[in-house]
Amino acid sequence: MKAIGVILAGGNHGHLHELTELRATSAMPVGGCYRALDFSLSSMSNSGINKVAVFTQYNSRSLLDHLSSAKWWDLGRKQGGLFIFSPYLTSKNSFWFRGTADSIFQNITYLKRSNEPYVVIASGNSIYKMDFNEVIHYHYRKDADVTIVYRQAPDGEDLRKYGVMEFDAFERVTDLEEKPLEPQSDLISMGIYVISRTLLIKLLETIQSEERYDLVKDIFIRYRKKLRIYGYRFNGYWRAINSVKSYFDCNMDFLRKEVRDLFTKNEPFIETKPKDEPPGKYNMGAQAKDALVGSGSIINGYIEHSVLFRKVFTSENSVIRNSVVMEGSYIGNGCVVENAILDKEVVLSDGKQICGAPDNPIIIAKSAVL
Repeated sequence: MKAIGVILAGGNHGHLHELTELRATSAMPVGGCYRALDFSLSSMSNSGINKVAVFTQYNSRSLLDHLSSAKWWDLGRKQGGLFIFSPYLTSKNSFWFRGTADSIFQNITYLKRSNEPYVVIASGNSIYKMDFNEVIHYHYRKDADVTIVYRQAPDGEDLRKYGVMEFDAFERVTDLEEKPLEPQSDLISMGIYVISRTLLIKLLETIQSEERYDLVKDIFIRYRKKLRIYGYRFNGYWRAINSVKSYFDCNMDFLRKEVRDLFTKNEPFIETKPKDEPPGKYNMGAQAKDALVGSGSIINGYIEHSVLFRKVFTSENSVIRNSVVMEGSYIGNGCVVENAILDKEVVLSDGKQICGAPDNPIIIAKSAVL
């Protein structure tokens, strides 16, 4: 069954502090070579969804640069392809996107000019791999109006950051709360939805006339008793980047072989915009233990339990432990970096020590020189 894709990539999570001052959350670097958006985009393309719209808004420059060519995700097509929508001013509209539903409504011609019966909506800040065909078939078998993909939250997860769901014996949603103060369940929405294209158009036009603009609060929660909303349980790997800790933990997950293999060795693969650099180089005396080192990096010091992105340089006698170091950073002689996140193009002069707490990594902002 055919579907079109919608990826909501316009959000800006203040919980990521300096990391999202100059980029959208969906553009956050992940796993040494990816951007967060790659995972939803690749999952749609791998599921045969060859018409995908990405909705951007805040700090979209790096995201637009990343999406400058659609061919990497097999979306460079004459029929279908990749569409990028951002706010624009007209004589009838002077607003930025006022919510997730409003972002789709302002570009509703994308839905009206399509012929596919279903729409798959996903967020751009989640790390996972999914066959959306299975969700669409489940949606069809249940004769659902809306299907929400959900999972059980891991122990210790702050449920107040998610949509919390309850179901009856047939997996029909009986209650849905967005970021509740007192969660009544540990079943959380993954921000992935399947809905009929014509139904979505009708609902968007209805709530717009009532000056309502949010997809979850104004459609899924408000209409939960009227619509047939079902849940599809997903048990695979998934993380949402909605805090500094979740971003840090997500990158650390890529040090686990089963997670790396899921995305890089088990078909279908997660694709990204490629960079043409040689493999990482380890000079005499360099040591790396439980580390992921990006292409073009030159290592002279000691690295342990850390993720380094492209073109990182570490000098002699430097130590990096339990840290994330982004593209183009320079670590001087005798530096110590521990429990930290270094954004792109950070320069540490000789002898600097950057040490955070194990459960609260310190952030060094992009292009900082210390």
